[in-house]
Amino acid sequence: MKMNHRIQVSEIPQLGKAIRDERKARHLTQTQLADIAGVSLNFVSQLESGKPRVQLDKVLAVMGALGLELQIVFASSLSKETKS
Repeated sequence: MKMNHRIQVSEIPQLGKAIRDERKARHLTQTQLADIAGVSLNFVSQLESGKPRVQLDKVLAVMGALGLELQIVFASSLSKETKS
């Protein structure tokens, strides 16, 4: 039932918004997502509100629970792409 797809973000607040949007699209509460991902409700709340201090392993657990993939692009790669 999980469907993996990619989201592209450049900042933590964008990641939080993308996760919130996906959670709502799946009609899940923050509590349900926290249970599925094995993280606390407080963590999901902080992540969705764009708090900069989040633990990557927990972010990946939440994303995995939603079937999302994380692709890391370094800023120097983005600079090269925009100059081309």
